[in-house]
Amino acid sequence: MSDTTDNRSERARSLRDALRQVRTAETERADVVVELRDAERARLEMLADELRSVFNEVPADDEQFIFTVAPGTPPRLWIDMTSFVVMGRDRRVYRFLKDTRLGRTVILETPKIEDMADTVTHYVAERIIERERAMEGDWLVKRVQRDDASSRLADETRRDDARRSEARDALSAAAVIRESRRRADPRYVGWAVAAFLGGLLIGIVALLAYAWIAVG
Repeated sequence: MSDTTDNRSERARSLRDALRQVRTAETERADVVVELRDAERARLEMLADELRSVFNEVPADDEQFIFTVAPGTPPRLWIDMTSFVVMGRDRRVYRFLKDTRLGRTVILETPKIEDMADTVTHYVAERIIERERAMEGDWLVKRVQRDDASSRLADETRRDDARRSEARDALSAAAVIRESRRRADPRYVGWAVAAFLGGLLIGIVALLAYAWIAVG
């Protein structure tokens, strides 16, 4: 019975030792991970300091850039929403990555901080020029749209003028037709003949009266 108790005690002591060893190893690994992460962040901070003057020259109204060292695993120096710099597995090589519709691409991988700073600077310049071109393109599109709207308005005005002119011509033609029809009416012709004959009779009477007076 005592032998069984001793064996259980030994197994329990062995389990406690194993747990302690595992916890110690995990703590040491965690410390190493923290140290490595801190080392990566420190290197990225160095790169950010190298680019500080470039970041400060970006126009204030250009909001596409981030320029922030974000914590995480691994830490990242974000340039914009799709590009960032991380450290390689050896924690010595800078890797400039960009997410695209075709997947993630490596723009540059180098251990030299100067080369990485130059590449990031060139990338920032390219993005600024792309933004300026996009804004200019938007302005041109709006200008073309305004010109098209003005042209359509002028065309509508010309068509309205043509329709009004056609309406006036139609009204004039209708008036002429009505007048022609009125004159062609037999009653109008009868009145016209009567008026003519009446005038003629008055003229004859006037002439006879004048001749009578002159002879008398």
